[in-house]
Amino acid sequence: MKIAIVHDWFTEKGGAENVVASILKVYPNAEFFALVDFFDDKQRREILANKKVTTSFIQRLPFAKKIFRNYLFLFPLAIERLDLRKFDLVISSSYAVAKGVMTGPEQLHICYNHSPMRYAWDMYFPYLEEHQVKGLKEKFLSYVLHKIRVWDVVSSNRVDHFISNSTLVQQRIAKYYRREATVIHPPVDVNNFKLCEKKKDYYFTASRLVPYKKIKMIVEAFIENGKALIVSGSGSEFKTIQAIATPNIQLLGYTEDAKMRELMQKAKAFIFASYEDFGIVPVEAMACGTPVIAYGKGGIRDSVIETQTGLFFYEQTPSSLNDAIEKFETMTFNPKQIAKHAQQFSIQRFEEEIELFVKKKIRESNLF
Repeated sequence: MKIAIVHDWFTEKGGAENVVASILKVYPNAEFFALVDFFDDKQRREILANKKVTTSFIQRLPFAKKIFRNYLFLFPLAIERLDLRKFDLVISSSYAVAKGVMTGPEQLHICYNHSPMRYAWDMYFPYLEEHQVKGLKEKFLSYVLHKIRVWDVVSSNRVDHFISNSTLVQQRIAKYYRREATVIHPPVDVNNFKLCEKKKDYYFTASRLVPYKKIKMIVEAFIENGKALIVSGSGSEFKTIQAIATPNIQLLGYTEDAKMRELMQKAKAFIFASYEDFGIVPVEAMACGTPVIAYGKGGIRDSVIETQTGLFFYEQTPSSLNDAIEKFETMTFNPKQIAKHAQQFSIQRFEEEIELFVKKKIRESNLF
């Protein structure tokens, strides 16, 4: 059986790329396809096991490495021109257009959907606001995303079976595509994070410092409450946050993995304030036995159990977060129980569930 793995693009290592790495472990002879591939040697080794990727014509367009996202209007055409005729099984890893590859009636197409394109659907207006898109650029982008939405729905019919990474994404697939999806949570390297039962008197958060991650809001909450907060990460909001931070708040910028793990292990709680499809980092925190105080909407509800492994707050405001912190400080959490809960999101569990799902769908298809 010949297998193809189609991913949107290989430009940096993240949660979606870790999904691809795990799928490759299950199907080591699979061949790779993507719109573009700009991985360095280390990324290629860790994610693709040094395999070559067949890319689209966008790879060869002017300045593609820096601005390939500007070719959004060409993405549907580019993904449809990838020739997959020789493959029996196609597995797409899609958060943009990978699910839109062309397959025939004697091929089985299974899509692991990280989410329908957020900036084209439910995050459309927040995306325009955050990036301050105005004037002719806003009109052109609105037209392109209108066309993308039409294509996105049409191309969803090319998928035989959907897998979603969370209940939230399952709901989006039902809403926008009118399709059913099976939830298989993404792989988290929980064994790389060790349980620590002795916590220190500080809170911790780690993220890219960009508006939708709401790190500035977290910092504002700790300016009000005066409690110790350590922030790991860099991004466009770093200088803005640095300018308002009070002495109780420590901004680390980029942090090495080993230091991140240590900070996560010893923190009294991990703060997570963004609206996410799933949320890998909170699971990593729980693997350390560290409870999570999180914005209680989105995919986080699949991983955090309120009052057992953390607490939720329901408005992305300093006052709402501080109310949750006050409640948290009156409670006791069991680090061993929290770490045990995190084990259900392991890499091994993901690979076993993917393999079982694909085998089941192959049997049902009677194609090969």
